[in-house]
Amino acid sequence: MSETLLPKMGSEDIISRPVDIEVDAAGLSCPMPLLKARQGLNKLQSGQTLRLLATDTGSVRDVKSFAELSGNQILSFAEAQRETAALYVYILQKA
Repeated sequence: MSETLLPKMGSEDIISRPVDIEVDAAGLSCPMPLLKARQGLNKLQSGQTLRLLATDTGSVRDVKSFAELSGNQILSFAEAQRETAALYVYILQKA
């Protein structure tokens, strides 16, 4: 995951950080985490934030690409171990 170049935070910090909306896409396969994040961002005003929880490893690549293409910003990213799968946590800010 070293090549992702996402701004990292500790998993406890990112999970407790206040956001405007949270989208739990844990357990969903690609492309659902990205689609759920997009739906959540569509509900927000410019500058508001969304926390995305995902377990799909493809979300690391997908969310980064989506943010670059859409102009939204990834403010922080963390990876934590959750039961038997990794949990990827993103804080996105709507453009």
